[in-house]
Amino acid sequence: MEKGEKTRKYIIAKAAELFNQKGYSGSSLSDITELTGIKKGGIYRHFSSKDEIAYEAFSYAGSIVGAQLAHAISQQETASGKLLAYLHVYEKVVEAPPFIGGCPLLNTAIESDDSHPGLRERAQQALIGTLESKKKIISEGVQSGEFKADLDIEALATFSLSIMEGGIMMSKLEGNNRHIRMNIKSFAAYLKKECLREPS
Repeated sequence: MEKGEKTRKYIIAKAAELFNQKGYSGSSLSDITELTGIKKGGIYRHFSSKDEIAYEAFSYAGSIVGAQLAHAISQQETASGKLLAYLHVYEKVVEAPPFIGGCPLLNTAIESDDSHPGLRERAQQALIGTLESKKKIISEGVQSGEFKADLDIEALATFSLSIMEGGIMMSKLEGNNRHIRMNIKSFAAYLKKECLREPS
């Protein structure tokens, strides 16, 4: 990798941490230069604007979390286990989140809802991708006979993501992992009672 590309990737990685903790609006270009040790001229050699950095940073943060989710899911053999793996990745969200600052999708969605259409669009695409991944897992669970044949796949995907993001938000706000952990237990019980096909 050439020096220029290394520098660009370094700026993106550091900006991703900054934006995910302080938000896009709460972070200035001066914050990025201070964090990276690179002057504004050096930043602008690689990026045309703060927006471009933000888009790249969001993608980078998503890729880091996505890799951890993919690994956790790959360790599970059942569809139920794979759905629960999403939540387990955030089980220690307060002190050890998969990416510094918490969930990039949640943080970006909340901040950009009314203030930044470009970031909002990227958060929407990430949401769609996450739901599609969950629906694929659920569909495979139905096809294998693990889940009930008449299960509402889209509703379960939405529900599972909602309790994950809600648990993350509440645990982060309170500074205690108990909310995400309670949601893990509650979701596991729900899957067992409402979604699993009864043995014939």
